[in-house]
Amino acid sequence: MGDGELTLHKGELAILTQNGGLDNVLKPLTREIKLFDSYVAGTSFIKDSTVFDELSEGDKLILRREENKFDDKAIVILTENEKKLGYVPEKDNVVFSRLMDAGKLLTARITKIKKLSESYTQIGIDIYLVDF
Repeated sequence: MGDGELTLHKGELAILTQNGGLDNVLKPLTREIKLFDSYVAGTSFIKDSTVFDELSEGDKLILRREENKFDDKAIVILTENEKKLGYVPEKDNVVFSRLMDAGKLLTARITKIKKLSESYTQIGIDIYLVDF
C-alpha cells in the first residue's frame, strides 16, 4: 500500500493512506461548470472599501446563502478570506438560490474590476457549479 492510495479493507471500508486526507483525493475529482456571467451588486454599500484594493482578476470567490429581510433568495459574495464584497444581483439569484438550497456548491471568479468612483467599484464575475 503506497502513499496516496485508496484501498478497500474488511467490510469494504475505504482507507486513505495519504497524509493530506480525503479532501486532497476529492479535489482532482471535482470540476467547475460555468453557469453564468454576472456582477457583484451592492459594492457601494460596503463599509470597508479597502477590500476592493486587495482583489485581482481570476480570484476565486465564495457564494453563501444569507437570511435577508429585503430578498429571501439573497446570496452574499465573499473573498476567500471571507470579506464581504456584495451580492449576486437579485434579478439573477432565483435559480442559483434554488441550487444552493438543494445542496449544490456554487463559486465565482472575478472577470473584471473597474473602480468608477471613490464609492463604487464594478466587479464582473463568472458563476460556477462545482461538480463532484
